[in-house]
Amino acid sequence: MMIPTFLGATFIIFYLSFAMPGDPTAGRCGERPCSQAYVKWFTEHYGLDKPFIVQYGMYMKNLLTGDLGINYYNNSVVHELALRYPTTLKMAIIAITCEILIGIGAGILAGIRRGKFIDSLVTVSTLVVIAIPVFVLGSLAQMVFGIKLKWLPVTAAEGTWHQLLMPGVVLGSLYVAYVARLTRTALVENLRSDYVRTAHAKGMMPSRAIGVHALRNSLLPSITFIGASFGGLLSGAIVTERVFNINGIGFLIYRSISQRDGTTLVGAIVVIVIIYMVMTLLVDILYAWLDPRMSHD
Repeated sequence: MMIPTFLGATFIIFYLSFAMPGDPTAGRCGERPCSQAYVKWFTEHYGLDKPFIVQYGMYMKNLLTGDLGINYYNNSVVHELALRYPTTLKMAIIAITCEILIGIGAGILAGIRRGKFIDSLVTVSTLVVIAIPVFVLGSLAQMVFGIKLKWLPVTAAEGTWHQLLMPGVVLGSLYVAYVARLTRTALVENLRSDYVRTAHAKGMMPSRAIGVHALRNSLLPSITFIGASFGGLLSGAIVTERVFNINGIGFLIYRSISQRDGTTLVGAIVVIVIIYMVMTLLVDILYAWLDPRMSHD
């Protein structure tokens, strides 16, 4: 199913990218409009004068060889992505680490202590984080931890681990809230199931009954969400990268849209589609390890 999904996604992305309104030559000749000779050369050089289906066919032919094309600034799209993906990957690793450690940990505590103070605290805090837009969280984090306390840099122009710590935590905060709620809900439901009550009745230690049996089944929805979110994190968070001035994939996509650079936009999103499909495949494989019954279906 990955093959037809990839073909369908690339076709839609290619159509939407090159169907964007506006003139791709606008602003390339300063304040004056470009001459007809330059516009003619530009459209012929980048194949914009050809029918859409011909352009798509040529793009897919080059894509099979790993060539994502040359953008409107005569730079290789592969090179542009290679420059920015390490920065986005660092931020994604920080965010996914917070998502796994804090999100699952808070969900387990809330599920075990259902109805207690910690459960209410996790529920209220996750609702607050979900309700606040990420650009507001980013601005607050910059003001508190960057300007007032001076613990972390306000921007991450160079893309070091230290600079990306605050934007990574801000980016992962929303995912942390969802993972905590998913883990808590699934754990509470499994703790009420017959097999957990039977384990307690047979004298099994609570730590083993919860940690081995209930928790393992409770992690299935969280793992699905984490796998999908990691693909999203690797695709670059446009808003977060704009707030913290990060030169990553999200900023590249934003710039490509604003400058009507369809080649870079399509190349970046094609890589994102591949990442999403690979992460979905890995989640499916991990499912079979967590729940062996799925491997027999």
